[in-house]
Amino acid sequence: MSDATETSGPMLAADGRPLKASLNRALRRQKLRALMLIAPLLIFILVAFIAPIADMLFRSVENGIVEETLPRTVEAMDEWDADAEPVPGEEVYFALFRDMFVASEKKIHTRLGSRLNYETTGISSIFRQSGREVEDIAEIYEDQFDDLNENWTEEIFWAELMGDPDWFAEASATEDGPGPDFVLKEGMEDRLPLTTEAYLAFAEFTQTEDEDNPASENVWPLVHAMLYHDLTGDAAIDGYTGFGSEELQAAKEAVAEFEAVNYKQAFLDIDEDWGSADVMQTIKVYSPTYTPGYFLTAVDLQLNPEGVEAQPDDQAIYLKLFWRTVWMSLTITVATILLGYPVAFLLANLPMRVSSLLMILVLLPFWTSLLVRTSAWKVLLQQQGVINDVLVWSGLINEAGRLVMINNQLGTIIAMTHILLPFMILPLYSVMATIPPSFVRAAKSLGATNVTAFRRVYFPQSVPGIGAGSILVFILAIGYYITPALVGGTTGIFISNRIAYHISSSLNWGLAAALGTILLAAVLILYWAYDRIVGIDNVKLG
Repeated sequence: MSDATETSGPMLAADGRPLKASLNRALRRQKLRALMLIAPLLIFILVAFIAPIADMLFRSVENGIVEETLPRTVEAMDEWDADAEPVPGEEVYFALFRDMFVASEKKIHTRLGSRLNYETTGISSIFRQSGREVEDIAEIYEDQFDDLNENWTEEIFWAELMGDPDWFAEASATEDGPGPDFVLKEGMEDRLPLTTEAYLAFAEFTQTEDEDNPASENVWPLVHAMLYHDLTGDAAIDGYTGFGSEELQAAKEAVAEFEAVNYKQAFLDIDEDWGSADVMQTIKVYSPTYTPGYFLTAVDLQLNPEGVEAQPDDQAIYLKLFWRTVWMSLTITVATILLGYPVAFLLANLPMRVSSLLMILVLLPFWTSLLVRTSAWKVLLQQQGVINDVLVWSGLINEAGRLVMINNQLGTIIAMTHILLPFMILPLYSVMATIPPSFVRAAKSLGATNVTAFRRVYFPQSVPGIGAGSILVFILAIGYYITPALVGGTTGIFISNRIAYHISSSLNWGLAAALGTILLAAVLILYWAYDRIVGIDNVKLG
């Protein structure tokens, strides 16, 4: 007899396909349907949770503003040895002049000044002042070219000199708007490299930012300054016979008599701090695209040209705030356990009618604005408030001994304990409600006292509720900033208040992101430690 499996082949489905292939196809369809069902939730998590965290992590190390605003200066500083020469030479200031002119026209130099001011106080004002006066340096060359030939101040002359003939014909015929995109004349970049670079920046800015036509707008004085340096350098115009060749040849012969600018001295005339080693080295240290500077500042360190150093004592505040935040959050968590456990126990063991009425009282704070509740505590806790008045009236304290319970850590702990107490009671109650009363009765019937029955039988079963409430309260507490800002004063604020300050007031988003990242890491570490000690699987909400 022959083996039937050799002739029968694979099992087939009803549609004639192999059964295995049909089964795999059905499983793929099932997985696809399941993915489509969870896709909205997945997209929401990515957009509302993962993306903001990723952006925060990126902002905590991103530092591209220096290189983007001062590209030539950063490149020139690569050759500068700060140890051998505390202040850079003329070539760095020449690059700084070109970058600062373009940045001031785009009005982005103040943003860079604000960024560097986080590291060295006073740089912001230096950049603002230099942005206003750097054009005067370039106008020294513009005036001299104007005296040589009026064509050098005519926008149409510059457009025909630098632009492609086809572009110029179309641009000169355009009456309104930016006109066609600027096209450089062939070979001009080799003849006048610095001038070409400056004119391209002018044309791009004119068309994109001002939405005007380069052929009808006055050329930047920077272009004249760069033309001077091309003509006194290696400008290859001897064989050029196109438009403007006569003017270029005449200018090349005349520039030897022009007044030249010492850029280093020009910047020192604007502000003597441009000769400060601290200012120039700060620019060099923070020129890379990515920097650890924000994280170092967040742990009371600073990045200097010499390396990493500790912050001065009067500026070392962040580690203190971190420890204060963790300590006060733990204190608030313990306080909510001590206050919430008896309430939850009472709710779980009273008759349903009574417990439901009391549960409404527990939920009542959720129906009241957080700002109203916090403001109410300000009224209660202040030295002339209700609590102090009652204590004075009862004779427990005298008028001169009124308690200070507001604008300090005590005020923050009291107000936040009240606000977060329901978040502890609800998980506790939901777990306690599932504990059968017969367990405690059985323990008592075997001879256990009330205390022993509670300690050995009831309490261990309520630990999952304590764990769930503790995690919930602690995570909420560590990120609170409204209540500490209103009742904490200077000693009762959290690190979250400092993060909010850097986001909304100082606009130091990089430092705020670094502080937020460290806070997130601390919470994850504490969560991991809790899982190792208690076990996250034992946490239940009932």
